[in-house]
Amino acid sequence: MANPSKRVGTEWESAVRAYLREHHNPETRRNVQIGRADIGDLDGYYLHAAECKDEQRITLAEYIAQANREAINARQPYGCAVVKRRRANVSAGYVVRDLATDVRLVSRLRDAEQTLQDIAPTVYADHIARHGEGH
Repeated sequence: MANPSKRVGTEWESAVRAYLREHHNPETRRNVQIGRADIGDLDGYYLHAAECKDEQRITLAEYIAQANREAINARQPYGCAVVKRRRANVSAGYVVRDLATDVRLVSRLRDAEQTLQDIAPTVYADHIARHGEGH
């Protein structure tokens, strides 16, 4: 690949894809961009259009604006930027979204867990045990 910036970006996208395949969704794939309606770099990060960024200068406002536009194009409810942390493993990368998006996501999770707890308390207890309350 002739463009070094493109190569770095592709390597980061591939690393994030591999991490998500192992820990989240084995069907995660890199998107092929066609036309002007970009849909994010990765498909398969549940409910998200994910824009992967590995740049020396981090510009969060630009990343979030781009991710939110791409979420609309991808027909996903949430956009996020997955930003590389320098000299760190892919798992230490940052997932960034604006507060409004995060509140919508956390509210959805809260409501879903409350519904599960109300309807199936033992399934809810198993869910909490499986996902842990710490790390």
